[in-house]
Amino acid sequence: MAEKLSDGDRRKALAALKGWKKVRGRNAIEKQFQFKNFNEAFGWMSRVALLAEKMDHHPEWSNVYRTVDVVLTTHDAGGVSALDIKLADAMNRFAG
Repeated sequence: MAEKLSDGDRRKALAALKGWKKVRGRNAIEKQFQFKNFNEAFGWMSRVALLAEKMDHHPEWSNVYRTVDVVLTTHDAGGVSALDIKLADAMNRFAG
């Protein structure tokens, strides 16, 4: 089982993740991704979904047209873990 990051470790990890921020009132991180169109957004979500399945770590997300809102937290750890940071970094890389 993944372990929840300390507040200091979470802050340090967030500082290295462009565009991600702490969710207010929750031990989670969030980011909104904007794409050129729905096709790009959905293609990105498909690539992320394949990785998330391999990691057995799934995002909370929603998609409206070209916008994808993402929240990451490790539910069984009770907050942000290294898995969330790894997935957030991959999402940024996949988004270009």
